[in-house]
Amino acid sequence: MTPSESEWRRAIEEERAHKDEFMARHTESPFVAERVPFHPLNYFPVDPKYRIAARLERRTTPEEAFLRTNRDGSAVMRYLGDLVFTLEGKRHHLRVYHAGEGVGTSVFVPFRDATSGRECYGPGRYLVFTLTEDDHYDLDFNGAFNPYCAYTDAYECGFPPVENDLSVAIRAGEKAWAEGPNPSSPSGAILENTRKQLAARARRPTPAPAPRSASRPASTRTTRAKAATRRRAGP
Repeated sequence: MTPSESEWRRAIEEERAHKDEFMARHTESPFVAERVPFHPLNYFPVDPKYRIAARLERRTTPEEAFLRTNRDGSAVMRYLGDLVFTLEGKRHHLRVYHAGEGVGTSVFVPFRDATSGRECYGPGRYLVFTLTEDDHYDLDFNGAFNPYCAYTDAYECGFPPVENDLSVAIRAGEKAWAEGPNPSSPSGAILENTRKQLAARARRPTPAPAPRSASRPASTRTTRAKAATRRRAGP
């Protein structure tokens, strides 16, 4: 049974409260894990205008796709097809991606719109939903959320392709979190991340050369331990 509008609104508000609690306290929260000072996430008011009927037009064969990341790398996805819907009298398309094994029938849609780089995180936001047999969906932009890289550079996330840039303003879901400058685009976020990395390298002290030992045999071998850095992705 379809929930009433009051039930739907209450469910969204409860989900937002639970997410704030998770972000503030849970060990898997990016704020807790990276010791980033937390303040409540910012949202647009819940608006039924952005709860829209949509249909997935599947590709005959899913196609391998590569989404650019904030570290100027690539996130490998499966492009399943296009979500088709009408908003403000215009027909729109958004590409739908599957992240591979481990996520079941859950898919995600990265997108940008006319609020990106202003009210919302410039590089884009995400929507997630579960595939259905008839490929008809209740597309709810009130559930749009930021990737973890919107909060801290410690996480790597995939950015929307240009095909998922919407010409309309989606004033629903999560707003930009940071009070400081907001990257205007995926390229802006990548350049800012690169700048921070270069600045961090410049601040590192240059190690002093190791003293030579005249008594050390020429055949002495040096073993170097390499720390593996695991890339962590946003939600």
